Amino acid sequence: MATQRNSVDLVDDTVVRQFARAAVLAALIGVTALVGIPYPLSPAPVTLQVLFVFLAGLVLGPAWGAFSLLLYLTAGAAGVPVFSNMTAGIGVLFGNTGGYLWSYPIAAALIGVIVHRGTELRDLRDVPLTVVVGALVAATIVIYALGSVYMSLVLEMTLWEAVTVAALPFIPAEIVKMTAAVAIVRSGRITPVRS
Repeated sequence: MATQRNSVDLVDDTVVRQFARAAVLAALIGVTALVGIPYPLSPAPVTLQVLFVFLAGLVLGPAWGAFSLLLYLTAGAAGVPVFSNMTAGIGVLFGNTGGYLWSYPIAAALIGVIVHRGTELRDLRDVPLTVVVGALVAATIVIYALGSVYMSLVLEMTLWEAVTVAALPFIPAEIVKMTAAVAIVRSGRITPVRS
């Protein structure tokens, strides 16, 4: 049985590059989760994961940014130890801090939509700083809102208790991560892949 070579459509170079970048960012998020700094006032450790959530939305846009985070969550659910403190498994996604993990694809998509005004990627150096910072703040609110609500349900605490334990103490660290994300994308060293 013979096949015809001209009957196969090749994948566009842009798709291949975006997929590769999404996979690299998913891997980087997993690597940064290996270093969890325990925080005495909260069951959630401090990691650099949110920095890479920011970068996924900024560099990959809404669709590929969310895909990158879904790839990360899938790897962790399948048993690759990419969640904080080298944990893995579907149980982590439904544990105390599962709400944060579930929020990552949503946050990356939100950043991409705000910064890129849709799915067509823009040069990040041309996007006003206020738009970039606003997108990162909105994403941080989504992450901590979903994380706190989920934690309050799982641990049977009031929403305010969850916010004071799992959100408010982390605001200074998130400001540092936002600053780092802005500096990285404004440097021009990492740019969106445009078609």
